[in-house]
Amino acid sequence: MGKRKTQRKNAAILDSDDDNCSVSSSSTMLSDRMSVAATEEVEFNKDRLLDEAVDALYEKRGSTREKALAVIIEALNSNLQHQFVEKKFATLLHQCLNSIKKGSSKEISLASHTIGLLALIVGPGDSAREILEESIIPLSQAFKSGSESSKIASLLECLAIITFVGGTDPEETEKSMQIMWQLVHPKLGSNTSSAVRSAQFREPDITGSGVVAERTWLGLGLASQPRCLAKDQARFARTGSRVVVAVKPSAAVITAVVSAWSFLLTTMDGWRLSPKLWQESITYLSSLLDKDDRSVRIAAGEGLAVIFEMGSLEKFAAEAKGSTDGSVLEGNKSKEGFSYIQGLKGKILNQVRDLSVEAGGKGSAKKDLNSQRNLFKDVLEFLEDGYSPETSMKIGGDALQTSSWSQLIQLNFLRRFLSGGFTKHMQENEFLQDIFGFTPNKRNLMGGEHISNGEKRMYKSPNSVINKARTQLMNKQRMLSAGRNIGHYAVNGGDEDS
Repeated sequence: MGKRKTQRKNAAILDSDDDNCSVSSSSTMLSDRMSVAATEEVEFNKDRLLDEAVDALYEKRGSTREKALAVIIEALNSNLQHQFVEKKFATLLHQCLNSIKKGSSKEISLASHTIGLLALIVGPGDSAREILEESIIPLSQAFKSGSESSKIASLLECLAIITFVGGTDPEETEKSMQIMWQLVHPKLGSNTSSAVRSAQFREPDITGSGVVAERTWLGLGLASQPRCLAKDQARFARTGSRVVVAVKPSAAVITAVVSAWSFLLTTMDGWRLSPKLWQESITYLSSLLDKDDRSVRIAAGEGLAVIFEMGSLEKFAAEAKGSTDGSVLEGNKSKEGFSYIQGLKGKILNQVRDLSVEAGGKGSAKKDLNSQRNLFKDVLEFLEDGYSPETSMKIGGDALQTSSWSQLIQLNFLRRFLSGGFTKHMQENEFLQDIFGFTPNKRNLMGGEHISNGEKRMYKSPNSVINKARTQLMNKQRMLSAGRNIGHYAVNGGDEDS
């Protein structure tokens, strides 16, 4: 009897398991269908919202264009949007360039970032080259239309990215680097000559946060701005003199320039550049190591690390030492140049050593201080022993590794630019994968497009830019629908009365 009861009990358990399996299977199928439906809904909403955002770039109101650019940036950060970029490439590029030409500082920053993302997504080729060729002049002009730090930094990042992707000739990269350099280390040259037969006044915008109110009125020996600009301008116009106002860039602008310049330097063959250009660059970067701002010192240290890695100082020393076979005058100049280079190298070594052990001062941020110490410890080890820093970081469970200063600086720059979209781009952007030799092992093999957690937050969070835009779109459609219904009822009412 007990045996039969046990058998019946086991049979009941088996029956129960079968029922559970049936319910579980049905639940799984329902969940899969819901997931597919959710994916299709997200894709439909995503495409519609992006199309609406592109159309909004034609609006006259600047705030509307700013919101549209924010929607596009968030979408391109969370997903590469290849179909959208291919379909809207020309429209998006030229509307962003229009925003750079006539928009506010905020709109210029957003448009610049959008163009940079566009270049990274299309990758090297004709499209990236078109972006560089079409953008170089508007970007160069935008640098002159105000001095807000955030705007300048965005323009610099854009110029660096589009040159990095679309620049195929070293001359193109040198041109972009020169544009950057002139923002903080301009060669005034003939501009300071009082013999120029024109009167030119360039009064900088001192309202932006990126400008330090410090000017030198060159050509006149004046240490400050004349009291009455109108009278002086008329006087200078009569005398035919030309005045150039030199504005001291802020620490934020200097940091952005040096970082972007160093990023492009990693793509160059150092032996192609002239010794004079190298010497000026190294001397300037060395002077930045003595600045009070820690971010400036860190950026200068990274730039010098790349220069040393490329062997540029050794090149100067070899050229100077090897050119002593000429005339006595040339030999003396070469010896002076060789001595200067050796002295400069020694000076930089001492600066790096001091910064690697700098004590924290009053009010200094501990995080920034540790970043400085760690950087300059690596630079010091490289200068003394020749060891480049090796780094490793996880991207979706896979390791991305760097083993040189050039790779490390490229990685840091792209991480800052892409911010929250860096992981997604490294997992799906073949151009970036080729740059770092990174091959993700874990891929979605189910055939359907996977919705990442970031995308879910972007489309489902009530506070996301895209969800807000979707809400506005739905409200607009409801208003139009209500208007059509009112008209429909009015027509029907008229028929009944008749």
